[in-house]
Formats: sequence, C-alpha cells, structure tokens
Amino acid sequence: MELRPVGPKAVLAEVGDPATARALATWARGRVAAAEIVPAATTVLFDGVTDVSALADWTPAAAPPLGALVEIPVVYDGPDLAFVAARWGTDEAGVVRRHTSFEYVAEFCGFAPGFAYLAGVPDDLAVPRLESPRARVPEGSVGLAGTWCGVYPTASPGGWRLLGRTDAVLWDQEREPPALLEPGTRVRFRDASSLGSSIQGFGA
Repeated sequence: MELRPVGPKAVLAEVGDPATARALATWARGRVAAAEIVPAATTVLFDGVTDVSALADWTPAAAPPLGALVEIPVVYDGPDLAFVAARWGTDEAGVVRRHTSFEYVAEFCGFAPGFAYLAGVPDDLAVPRLESPRARVPEGSVGLAGTWCGVYPTASPGGWRLLGRTDAVLWDQEREPPALLEPGTRVRFRDASSLGSSIQGFGA
C-alpha cells in the first residue's frame, strides 16, 4: 500500500486490485477518522482526514464479509447481444445463460449515483467498450465493459456493451441506503425476457 497526499486534508491509498480496495475501505471505517472513505478500482480516498497512522495496522490478508444477495430481473434485448455472442463464441441465448450464471460483487460505486462496478465476469470473457460512446443510454440498461458489469441508474451517455434492461431502482434518495448495490453486495441477474418490462425498450 502506498499513501499519497491529495490536498491539505485528503490521502489516497494505492492498492493492487478492486477487492483489496474494498477490503481496506471496509476495515478503515470506524478506525480512521475521515469525512469520507471512498474505494475505487485500485485506490481508496480518505477525505477530510488529518491522521492516517492507523492504516499501518492494516494487512490485506482477509477479504471483507460480503453483503446481502440482490436479484435483478433483466429483459435481454440489448443492441450489443449479437456482438457479445460472437465475442464469447456462442449465440444470444448462450450469452443470457452465461450472464445469469455468474454471481457478481459490487466492488465500488462511481460514474453516477447508484452505479456499481460489478466484478464477476471471467477474464477470458472480457469485452471491449464501444469505440465511440452512445450519446444516450436508457435508464436501467445492463452492460459490460472489460470484465465489469453495470446497470445505468439514469439515462446518460455511455460506452458499455448493452445486454438488456431492468426496472430495478438503483438509486432512491428516499431509501436507506439510497444505493441498491452498495460495495460488498452480491448480485445475480435473472432472465425476465418472457415477462416483458415496465420501462421503455431500447430505441423507444
């Protein structure tokens, strides 16, 4: 672990991977007095902090406990299904079978409120982002980028490969906690294609 100062009251801890970053952030809560502790892909930001000496006691030996399991229904009608199928050497039904067979873990949140970066896609099934991002990705879109999976909580630009859509509410300020998929949450996707969806389809 390497510590770097970020301005007068913040420290960035650089670690090796997303799981280690989540482990450090989980361990540090309650041990390091900070306004915010924010894990990312390979870093943890300690904001509003003046003393990080407690971090000397941390070792990355043990993974943090995982959270609750959240099941997300998906209508698999995304515009990139055929691309992912070709990439994975299968057909579109095979993509659905594989995507719903994995258990994912929310490693960290970013990009937009409620957007969780979900680990769980094997390295050999990594898919590239679009060469040019879409100007608008509909709310609830489920996509892949590299070995990450994610669900767009609101409509926004984006370059992920879209497999389908869900009507799950990813961010609700009236809910406690507001984010459906906090770091550590386990996620399974369920094929709801035969049931349809209450949200608008792609291109609507």
